[in-house]
Amino acid sequence: MRAELESRWIAARRANEPFVAQFALTALDGTTNVIGFAAHPVRDVRGGVVSYFATAHDVTPLAQRHQLNDQLVGALDASRDAIVIFDARSHLVFANRGANLLLGITEIAGSTTDNEAATTFFDAMRNQVPRDVLIEPAHNTWSGELGHRSPDGIMRTLSVTLHVVRDDTGATVHYSVLARDETEAKQLQNELQRQATHDELTGLPNRTLFLRRVAEALDRSRTLKRGVTVLFLDFDGLKTVNDTIGHRFGDQLIVSVGKRLVNATRPNDVVARLSGDEFAVLAEGVADETLALEIAERLRASITGQHLVNGVEVTSGASVGIAIATQALLAEQSPADAATTLLVNADTAMYRAKQRGKGRCEVYTEEMRTQARDRQRTASQLERAMAAGELFVVHQPIVSIHTGRIVGVETLVRWRHPERGVLTPPAFLEVAEETGVIGPIGDWVTGEGARSLRRLIDEGVVERTTTLHINVSSRQLSDANFVERTVAAVTAAGLDARQVVLEFTERTALASNPAVSRSLNALARLEVRLSIDDFGTGFSSLAHLRDFRAAELKLDGTFIRNVGHNASDDPIVRSIVQLAHSLDMTVVAEWVQSAEQLQRLRLLGCDHAQGNHVCAPTDEAGLRDFVQRAAYSLGSGAGPTPA
Repeated sequence: MRAELESRWIAARRANEPFVAQFALTALDGTTNVIGFAAHPVRDVRGGVVSYFATAHDVTPLAQRHQLNDQLVGALDASRDAIVIFDARSHLVFANRGANLLLGITEIAGSTTDNEAATTFFDAMRNQVPRDVLIEPAHNTWSGELGHRSPDGIMRTLSVTLHVVRDDTGATVHYSVLARDETEAKQLQNELQRQATHDELTGLPNRTLFLRRVAEALDRSRTLKRGVTVLFLDFDGLKTVNDTIGHRFGDQLIVSVGKRLVNATRPNDVVARLSGDEFAVLAEGVADETLALEIAERLRASITGQHLVNGVEVTSGASVGIAIATQALLAEQSPADAATTLLVNADTAMYRAKQRGKGRCEVYTEEMRTQARDRQRTASQLERAMAAGELFVVHQPIVSIHTGRIVGVETLVRWRHPERGVLTPPAFLEVAEETGVIGPIGDWVTGEGARSLRRLIDEGVVERTTTLHINVSSRQLSDANFVERTVAAVTAAGLDARQVVLEFTERTALASNPAVSRSLNALARLEVRLSIDDFGTGFSSLAHLRDFRAAELKLDGTFIRNVGHNASDDPIVRSIVQLAHSLDMTVVAEWVQSAEQLQRLRLLGCDHAQGNHVCAPTDEAGLRDFVQRAAYSLGSGAGPTPA
C-alpha cells in the first residue's frame, strides 16, 4: 500500500497535478482509522509549482458508509428479484441485476439518459396500480400482481410491492419497487386449479366444476326467469372395449364420445365428464320438456353407432335422463343444493331409461324419486337380510313329462320381509344386482340347494342322477371367482359338478360380455350343465341357439300359456322343440298350470315340465310329500299330480 501511494505521489508531482488518496492508520490501541489525504499544488505567477498545500481528515465514518453501500448493492445484485428506484419524475435512479434479467433495465444510478425498458415498466405499473396509491399521501404502499411483457417477449405475472416515499409536505421523493416473477408459480396454480375442476382425460369440466356452473345458472334463473335443464348420459360399450382390446382403447373411446357431445351441443352449453362412462350437459335457457327431449335425442344420436378406435370399430349406445329445474325447487333450496338435486334427478331419469331397454331418453318425474327412494330402502334392508336370517330357500321339482319322475330340483330364494311379508325374487332381485349383493346371495342359495339335494339323495327321496338347478345373473357370471366358488360349494355338499344346472337368460348369453363368456366356457369345461332360461322373453333368436354351449332350453310361460287352448301356438312350440332336439338340447316347459297343457306338451315332444300344476315351490318336507304322492300316482298309472 505504501509503495503504491509513493508511486502515485511521484506521478502527481511530475505532472504538477493534485494528489488525493485514502489510507488506513492503526492507532496504539489497535483501532484502525481511515484518513483522507489531499495535496494541491501552489503555483507562482508563471504557473510553476512552488509548493503543495495538503490536508488530512479522519474519514472513517464516510468510508464505512461507502463500504456498506457497496455491500448493499452486492446483496441487491445477488437477488433474482427486480429492485428498481425511480425519482419523482419517474426517471430511473437505481436498478439491480435482477431488474436487468427480468425487466431488461440496464441503466445504473446516476444515468441521465432515457431508459426505454425502465419507462415501459413504470408505465405498466402506473396503468395497473390503483391511482390513489400514486397520488394520495395517505397511501404509501401497495402490493399486488401486474402483467408485464419481459425482454424475451413472454407476458409475465409479476408480484409487485410499491413503496412511495414522500416528504413532510406529501410530495413524492421517489418510488421503490420490488418485483418478483410469479409466472411459473401462477401457471402451476392455474394448472392445479384446472386439474381440480377438469377431467384429465377429456379436458372437459368434472363434477365439481359442472355443479358450480349449474348453481350459477340456477342463481341467474331466479332473476332472469330462464329455464335450466340438466341431462345425464350413460353410454354403453366402454366395458366391452376395456375387457377386449384394453383400457388404452377405452380411454380413446371416452375422448371420442366427449368430442361428439361437444359438437352436438350449443356454444353456451356445458359438457362435463362425471366418471367412467357418465357425462352430463347443462342446457341453460331450456325449460320446455319438448325442447329438452329434442336436445337429449340429438345428444343420444351423436354418440350412438360406430366409433373408430385405432382402426377398430366399436359400437356404442346411450341412455339419457333429463331434469328440468322448477320454481318450487329454486324456492326450497339454495342454488348449490338445487344443482346437486337436479343432477341426481337427471341420473334417476337416466336409470329409468336404462330399465326400459336402453337407448332411450326419459324426463324426470316425482314418481321416479319415490321409486328410487324405495329401491334405496330395499337395498339397505337387503344387505341386512342375510345376517338377520330373513332369506330362505324353496324347491320346485322338474319332472319328466313321459315318466313323471323327478329329474331335477330348482332352488329358489325367498325373503321373509319384516314389513311386507314373503317376497319373491322379482321384488328384490334387480336391486340385488345393482348393489352387488346378488353375489353373496347367489353363493348362499347354491350352498343351501346343494345341501338339501344331498340330504334328499341320501334319504332315497330322489334318485342320484337328480340335478340341482340354480338361477344365475349376468352380474354373477361376470365375477372372475364365480366358477371357483360355485364348484367349491357343490363339492363341499358332496355333489358332482355334472349334477349342477345353471340357468341364465338368453339376454345374458347374447350380451357380448367377455367376462360372462369366460365363465360359461369354464363351467362347460367342468361339465356343469347350462340352461337357457325364459326362452322367448329376450331376443328369441333361434339362430343363436347353436352358438350356446347349453344342454337345456326352458320355454317361457308366454309360449306355454295358450298350449292346449290355442292350436295356432302349437307349431311354434313344436318347431322350437324340434330345433332344440336337433342341437342335443333338452326342453323344459315352465309355468305349466293345467293337465291340458301337460298333455299337449307331451304330444309336442317336450321333455320335462315345471310349474304349479306339477308342484308349487315348497320346502324339503313339502318336496318329500310330493315325491310320495307322485310315486303313488305313478303306481296307479296316473302321472304327476299337482301339489
